[in-house]
Amino acid sequence: MANLIIDIGNTALKAAWADGMTLGKTFRYQGERKLDFIFRMIRKSRPEKIILSSVKTFSYNAVQKLRTECDTLIVADEILMEKYGIPSYLTTDRAASVVISRYLFKGRKCSIFDFGTSLTVDFLDEEGNHVGGNVSPGCRTRFKALHRYSKPFPLLDAPGSIQDAGTDIASSLTSGVITGMMFEIDGYISRYPENINVFTGGDAIYFAKRMKNSIFVVCNLVLMGLALIAVEYDKKD
Repeated sequence: MANLIIDIGNTALKAAWADGMTLGKTFRYQGERKLDFIFRMIRKSRPEKIILSSVKTFSYNAVQKLRTECDTLIVADEILMEKYGIPSYLTTDRAASVVISRYLFKGRKCSIFDFGTSLTVDFLDEEGNHVGGNVSPGCRTRFKALHRYSKPFPLLDAPGSIQDAGTDIASSLTSGVITGMMFEIDGYISRYPENINVFTGGDAIYFAKRMKNSIFVVCNLVLMGLALIAVEYDKKD
């Protein structure tokens, strides 16, 4: 039997079946009935383990029902992450990224950039210790904020190309947001030139294509981290 890996973020549910560390097809769901979506996946094949990372808290009854649908249910939480020496203030998706990055880039310093609803940046030393991190609004969150709090501004999305400087409202907004984020990312990369730079999240490829530096793009970094935690779960008890 395979393991079912689930990550529920602010915007979407991402899931994949995994044979050990090897991820299969990745699924994405953005509706409100996330628990029903999980049960539809389980109905097709019973998993050996389910590992669940979520920004939303599930009810006791929902967790108990999930527990009956697999051999082992692993809820990623602060207690589990403490076993990996990860600070309790990190969300479990960021913690999973740390776990897999210290595994993939053992012995190297890392800067982990996750491009989602927020842009998170986490730093690891040579021993894989988390030595700090920052959070700022993500790309689409910045566009939404400009539209919401400045009435004249339209709601835009990241364009295929940007100008160095805008010549109208739309190009000024897109250039300002994207160029501003690139300056922000470049600033971190310049501050830690010895670090391996890892990009993940929905906009990772979009920004990686625009960077001059060497970047590792790992789109399913969180799911890979959760898969590793599931594999090692019995050893961590």
